[in-house]
Amino acid sequence: MASRPIVEFPHPILKSRCQEVARFDSALWTLLDDMKETMADADGLGLAANQVAVSWRVFTMLVPSQNAGGAGEERGEPPPEVLELVNPVVVGKRGEIRFEEGCLSFPGVHEQVLRAAEVDVTFQDRHGATIRRSFGGVAAVCVQHELDHLDGVTFLERLSPLKRRLALRSYQRAQLSRQFEAEDDRRAAARAR
Repeated sequence: MASRPIVEFPHPILKSRCQEVARFDSALWTLLDDMKETMADADGLGLAANQVAVSWRVFTMLVPSQNAGGAGEERGEPPPEVLELVNPVVVGKRGEIRFEEGCLSFPGVHEQVLRAAEVDVTFQDRHGATIRRSFGGVAAVCVQHELDHLDGVTFLERLSPLKRRLALRSYQRAQLSRQFEAEDDRRAAARAR
């Protein structure tokens, strides 16, 4: 397994629809393993393949244990489950939930997004077996967020035009700040030599 670089906005792959996976082989398994490691290294809840520059309909996600409360493992609860969803399709939606979302491809940006509170999804596992599963709450939000990525849609497109512009300005300011910090670090390292 290896951690891969995460693609950040405005990379064009984030705006294109990903292709269905047809071959369930070592290339897919390596991608899935790398995505799980990349997601863990970035402390993310979900990661779509196009966020690591691969245009396949695949995402990984962390599903919290039933009673997520921070000390779950101390109480003997199972650790969060890491799921691999290949060729996922939402087959049912219920209710609404407004949730503050972030995105590994938009570091530092968090916005309230309206989503379905529960979703039913069919997907394939790494070997091609078809699975149907229901998700609620945070997991439902994550599924919808990652499916949007696979369709070339970012969470900012779920905002009103005004909120989207403000979020993009905030993101661009954060990007400039990170560039300045990186340049300062390079200069300090050059002086230290």
